[in-house]
Amino acid sequence: MAVGLRTGVARSGRNDTKQQSQSLDLFAMANLFPRTTGLPMTVWVSPRGRARHDARVKVCLAHGPRMDISNTAIEGIRPQPRRLRGPLPAADFEQVAAWIALNEAALPDFWNGEIDAIELGARLRTVGANEAG
Repeated sequence: MAVGLRTGVARSGRNDTKQQSQSLDLFAMANLFPRTTGLPMTVWVSPRGRARHDARVKVCLAHGPRMDISNTAIEGIRPQPRRLRGPLPAADFEQVAAWIALNEAALPDFWNGEIDAIELGARLRTVGANEAG
């Protein structure tokens, strides 16, 4: 078994490429904590990269500032927020859908590589931020 010099990833066959691609995808994702989004859980967004699917958001099923990528639901962004995979409770989905709608311009721009993570952070709006006023 050879070890990749640059990545430190053991190479054992065809699945290596898929595992390395998934690792790079995780690295490219922006982790957005509840204090940033106004959501009760962490969400992840990423640029398109080599994905064959449309823009989506990964949502941690556990509330709080956790980053457990193995415990997620996946929500589509376009043409409107929709469930793609995972058991996201209805109340959580409603909040995530509201956040996606609030950020309907910034999220696809990040997906399309038109803005970077710093610009994304500057453009993101927090769900519920304007409801009190």
